[in-house]
Amino acid sequence: MRKTLKKLIKGFFIVIILIVVFTTISFINHRIHLSKEDELFVYKGQMVEVNDHNMHIYVEGQGDTTLVFMSGGGTSSPMLDFKSLYSLLSDKYRVIVVEKAGYGFSDIVDVNRDIDTILSETREALSKVKIKGPYILFPHSMSGIEALHWAREYPDEIRAIIGLDIAVPESYEDYEINMPMVKLASIGANIGITRWIPGIEESDAIKYGTLTDEEIELYKVIFYRRTATKIMINEMESIKSNAIKVKENGVPDIPILIFSSNGQGTGWDEEFWKKSQKDYIEKIEFGKLVDLDCSHYVHNIEYEKIVNETKIFIDGLNKK
Repeated sequence: MRKTLKKLIKGFFIVIILIVVFTTISFINHRIHLSKEDELFVYKGQMVEVNDHNMHIYVEGQGDTTLVFMSGGGTSSPMLDFKSLYSLLSDKYRVIVVEKAGYGFSDIVDVNRDIDTILSETREALSKVKIKGPYILFPHSMSGIEALHWAREYPDEIRAIIGLDIAVPESYEDYEINMPMVKLASIGANIGITRWIPGIEESDAIKYGTLTDEEIELYKVIFYRRTATKIMINEMESIKSNAIKVKENGVPDIPILIFSSNGQGTGWDEEFWKKSQKDYIEKIEFGKLVDLDCSHYVHNIEYEKIVNETKIFIDGLNKK
């Protein structure tokens, strides 16, 4: 019995030592790669100071109509994630991609992520690049909550919302986020565990989109710096209370077009996800929902169809 116990204790300490050694090697390897990748981590848009931190705003194209792209929760590089879609729109419209704190090239900070603070930072960032509304918002996933709040609080600034498989307030009523697992993922990213997992950096933007080889390389560089950042975690921890507030404020009185996925990759029950969007759009007087048979990052997969429907939708707005 004693021999067995000693073997177990010895085995336990060996495992602990191996974990410590692997973690140390991983951390050093991660830091070496980060140092080598510094020269590639160069922003493409404009950097503005908002709430004592820097936010990255990417602008492309010209036109009387301004489209503002807002990324889903945890998307490492919004600028590149939306590229396959906005590159087909920037010949006719002015396109803006807002990278919130902790996303893309924006600073990682530890600040409050209540819905009013998030919206305030987005609005201030746009004002600092001297681009005024009214805007047509293109939120993806979690940013749907911010877009709906924006349209409700400042209706003169928002002309319409074109939702890219957006979450609506009802989506979060019974949804439980596994925060311990999210925080564990954050620790893993910070010590470079992600670099040992084959293909983990292969986002849908890389798999299905139109990124160049140079852009794919940049996306991977950003991924290893902007995965499960602490402010992304703050955002996840605040999302349920934010959704409650947006629901209590009611639905916005503007045209809304939603491109709805098949529910795969959302983290929700697929049928519930689709139903929540359909139920919400029925509350909108000028609302339309387009079903897409693809997973959650619809703008990386069905970008051509989304562009065609978007142009028809915006032309309809211009005729009103």
